[in-house]
Amino acid sequence: MKDCWHAQVKSVCQDRASRSMGMMSKVVMLGDLYVGKTCLINRFCKNMFDRDYKATIGVDFEIEKFELSGVPYSLQIWDTAGQEKFKCIASAYYRGAQVIITVFDLADIKTLDHTRQWLEEAMKENDPGSCFVFLVGTKRDLLSSAECRKMERDAIKIANEMQAEFWSVSAKTGENVQDLFFRVAALAFEDAILKEVEGVTAPTVIGPGGLISKTMCCITAPSGCV
Repeated sequence: MKDCWHAQVKSVCQDRASRSMGMMSKVVMLGDLYVGKTCLINRFCKNMFDRDYKATIGVDFEIEKFELSGVPYSLQIWDTAGQEKFKCIASAYYRGAQVIITVFDLADIKTLDHTRQWLEEAMKENDPGSCFVFLVGTKRDLLSSAECRKMERDAIKIANEMQAEFWSVSAKTGENVQDLFFRVAALAFEDAILKEVEGVTAPTVIGPGGLISKTMCCITAPSGCV
């Protein structure tokens, strides 16, 4: 057990671990075509990178398993198509998300501008304030350090508008990918536990003083997983 968890979460985790009761949270990934949503999921779930993947048709999903403070836990990660013609299909899968990840290409400023619309579409299917929101810039490896810093400054401004947490990653090299999804898992897990304890559907503050520390999250991936 780590001090980062809320006291109520520790108690529930001990009870659930003793009864081997697992939990699952829904994560929805949104963004334009070819920004790298599928590559990001594949890097985390399969530790692979395929430059020549085909565009997602409609929706797809992966389930990644963890053990958090002795409790079996899974992320159900939904990969939605970025093509306009599939929006009406994909939007049906936005409902009930605990986490919304809006993805853009760090090398293409237009995809960053479009993230506001993607988030707006997702929030039509969810209650205000009910989801953790992440803004994730991909293909970090394609930019120079100076170019990356400039894009990150622009992205942070939009992330603040969206009340989102910003991450800059590379599916090709794996940079920051594991840390991103471990962060997602930690926040969603603790929030789900607290909502269960308190019997509320409103958003819950994480920990007694705000968000839990990124570096203190007690997460163990099962053997063979990245």
